[in-house]
Amino acid sequence: MQQAVRTGAALLLACHPAPALTVAALAGGLAFALGGSAAVAAGLCAAVFLGQLSVGWLNDLLDADRDAAVGRTDKPVADGRVSRRTTAIGIAVAAPAAVAATALFGPRALIAHSVALISAWAYDLGVKATAFSVVPYTVSFALLPVIAGPAPGWLIVAGALLGSAAHFANALPDIDDDLATGVRGLPHRLGRQATTAVAAVLLVGAGVVVAFGPPGPPPAVALVGVVAGLAALGVGLAVGGRGPFTALLVVALADVVLAAHAL
Repeated sequence: MQQAVRTGAALLLACHPAPALTVAALAGGLAFALGGSAAVAAGLCAAVFLGQLSVGWLNDLLDADRDAAVGRTDKPVADGRVSRRTTAIGIAVAAPAAVAATALFGPRALIAHSVALISAWAYDLGVKATAFSVVPYTVSFALLPVIAGPAPGWLIVAGALLGSAAHFANALPDIDDDLATGVRGLPHRLGRQATTAVAAVLLVGAGVVVAFGPPGPPPAVALVGVVAGLAALGVGLAVGGRGPFTALLVVALADVVLAAHAL
């Protein structure tokens, strides 16, 4: 029993729980804001979370050797807290379950989620080490509002910008380790300072789209949100480590609240 609990805890950590839960919450929140019932919002939240499980586990399974080579102690697959076989089984269960669950909400959600997952899996399978590493983040986050419901264009653009910003912010703490193990995505080619600047510009751009995209004059709270988003990123950079990425996740959730107000 204790071993099962330890394995479960390790699997949960290996799925990248913070971003997985945040993306699932974004999907649920958007579904509700776009007119879905509480049941629909909860169901889409669960379906997207299953997809995020498969993406996170695939990432850590494929990166296990590289993570072990640089001594990553926060990676359960790399340090043996959960076996590669168990992780592979988790992926084999979560991926089709995510697609099947999304199918309950119609063809639009099914197609959008399937494409978003293929994009995310492509990142794990090698796009992350190329100059096009930002593309899967852009595509998958742009499709998140489409999964949730009939989304206006400005919301799709905001999702694309947030996703792109998330890629650059997520890469910051791992740039040195990634370069040591042969990963050369776009942030690694740009360097730490340029990556920080790009993340900031994209984050503010997403806030501007949320503020000015909907019809009518932007509410004051939306304009404050743009400034607050940049400030949050600054705090995250000051904290270091996963600080920038964590700050961006918080801003993404705040943007969904602002978008819901606009919708």
